Amino acid sequence: MTITEGRPYPLGATLENGGVSFAVFSRHGTRAFVCLFDPNDPSRETARHELPGRTAHVFHGFVPGLEAGALYGFRVDGPYEPEKGHRFNVNKLLLDPYARALFGRVDLKGPICGYEVGSPDEDLSFDARDSAGAVPRCVVVAREVDQSPAPRPERALAGSVIYELHVKGFTWRHPGVPEELRGTYLGLAHPAAIGHLKDLGVTTVELLPVQAFDDDGALADKGLVNYWGYNPLGYFAPHAGYAVSKAPGAAVREFKQMVRALHEAGLEVLLDVVYNHTYEGNHKGPTISFRGLDNASYYLPSSESARYSMEFSGCGNCFDMRSPFALGLVLDSLRMWAVDMHVDGFRFDLATVLAREGSPPAFDAAAGFLRAIHQDPVLGRLKLIAEPWDTGDGGYQLGRFPVLWSEWNGQFRDALRRYWKGDENLAGQVGYRLTGSADLFEPSGRRPSASINFVTCHDGFTLHDLVTYGEKHNEANRDDNRDGADDNQSWNCGVEGETTDAAILELRERQKRNLLTTLLLARGVPMLTAGDELGRTQRGNNNAFCLDDETTWLDWSLDEPRQALLAFTRRLVALRAELAVVRMDAFFTGEIWDSAHKDLDWHRPDGTEMPKDDWERPFVRSLQVVFRHTSGKHVLFLLNADAEPKVFTLAPGPGAWSARIDTRSAAPPDATRRAAGANHELLARSAAVFVTAD
Repeated sequence: MTITEGRPYPLGATLENGGVSFAVFSRHGTRAFVCLFDPNDPSRETARHELPGRTAHVFHGFVPGLEAGALYGFRVDGPYEPEKGHRFNVNKLLLDPYARALFGRVDLKGPICGYEVGSPDEDLSFDARDSAGAVPRCVVVAREVDQSPAPRPERALAGSVIYELHVKGFTWRHPGVPEELRGTYLGLAHPAAIGHLKDLGVTTVELLPVQAFDDDGALADKGLVNYWGYNPLGYFAPHAGYAVSKAPGAAVREFKQMVRALHEAGLEVLLDVVYNHTYEGNHKGPTISFRGLDNASYYLPSSESARYSMEFSGCGNCFDMRSPFALGLVLDSLRMWAVDMHVDGFRFDLATVLAREGSPPAFDAAAGFLRAIHQDPVLGRLKLIAEPWDTGDGGYQLGRFPVLWSEWNGQFRDALRRYWKGDENLAGQVGYRLTGSADLFEPSGRRPSASINFVTCHDGFTLHDLVTYGEKHNEANRDDNRDGADDNQSWNCGVEGETTDAAILELRERQKRNLLTTLLLARGVPMLTAGDELGRTQRGNNNAFCLDDETTWLDWSLDEPRQALLAFTRRLVALRAELAVVRMDAFFTGEIWDSAHKDLDWHRPDGTEMPKDDWERPFVRSLQVVFRHTSGKHVLFLLNADAEPKVFTLAPGPGAWSARIDTRSAAPPDATRRAAGANHELLARSAAVFVTAD
């Protein structure tokens, strides 16, 4: 078989007339090989070809006779000098970073490390054993362009309600999804799963990581798994474990089917993507892909020694976005998911890492990654959401991302949780958070849609557990309950944990309704965590990343309280859709826009205007606010986080008010017209929402 040079672009494996062109980047490597495997016996290597061409640090070659479905991997030779950051080991089979599909799993007991594990020299030693039997195979995938994709919903972000879900956990126990489809892309595409999303009224699903991932040794040693998926093996391949078919490459087709079904239902699809670190971990991690392709070009080196990786991710390494080829790979990956797989946007895990520039790397709002996204004609039009922090010094950057970006608003979560718990000195914070967080986002020229509001997410307590457990209970994680944030204290619900006391149970349900009300009716973009509307519990575990069991799977059985909570959440989402003044993508000005009223009014419970000094008073836990609209309905919020009931005198409006929500009960309140100045009693720790009467 004659191997020709082929061409250096595109990177990865590309089907061409009569064969496949392979191209792989390695600036410091000296030789590169493509290894082919028997599709009928993937453990058997059938050929090994040195790539004859090299252009601009890219090795390339064309192998005739190959077709879609071919299995392959790379090997790269070069210096093994860990002190200089070079860890080439030609004995290790490497995943193609541009592979569109992977087949098989990592064998954690195989010789996957480039050094001799247990050697006195540790990672400075060299392991000459072949790793091919212990790593997945890459799959040649035809890049089929969908000639008639379902139209993108292209919904304005300000009108969105995001629903964060796990592909497996959402469908694994859903009674309406056929058993053979549960836990898969096609399970999420099933009418029963989509029906719940539509009935709930959400507009957008945000999927926990679906880029190829696998378990790591530390978890496997404890009998645990990488359930959430924040341990990426490949940035172009959908996770094969979520496909019904186990045939090589099937996940690509099934992922596209899922996106099409969601789009046809009018639902947008966002991906939670993890470009800040990779599966390979720190200097003692395995050599699976980037480390063996060119460690020095892909990972941030430590200032102490190039032997080690600098990391702001808590996972052992960080992708070096200062490197043109690392940056290019991330951008190519994003475009592939957007153009070929038709997703509508991305949530970037630990996004601050991606915007670190200079030496030592520090966050820069004009970093190369952010500039590249801004000018890209494809990516710049998508929904872009940053998790605006990482684990390093200077890592908390909420409010500092540029104009095209939205951000997870951790201050919204913290302020609303603390307020409803009854903490002091929160009036000012509540004011900013309910009205779109102008203090955080207006200075950079952004609007309320820059604020992704949430009170829970995958990482932390569920809504039920937040108001039920005073302490985390992560014993199942087998780390002596030391992992996970200490993000809760007593919610004054009487006891910690489960109880049968009716008064305590009712207070907990009311606290859920309070949090959901202020989340779903605040300006900004609300994000619900899957299952919170169902009262989902993880039994106090606030870091269930490693549990693939009933702890993390949604329980679809509905007793009376869960049915009531679901109905209440549906009413809130529907009310948000009805109220333009809540969804407006503009900050309130506080200016008078007619003869008597401002667009935003704050009042004491007695109906008098709230003076400036009240914002600084520590015990202000009861207040009311009016959102006014020039042509639509006005909204009045009554908020009482005090431990005692309060009588409110309804604030002035354009006419009468009609109650639409009262968190004393999950049922709709009496909607009788109420004039301004009328009294309305709120229970301790409860809220009410009034709307302009028709």
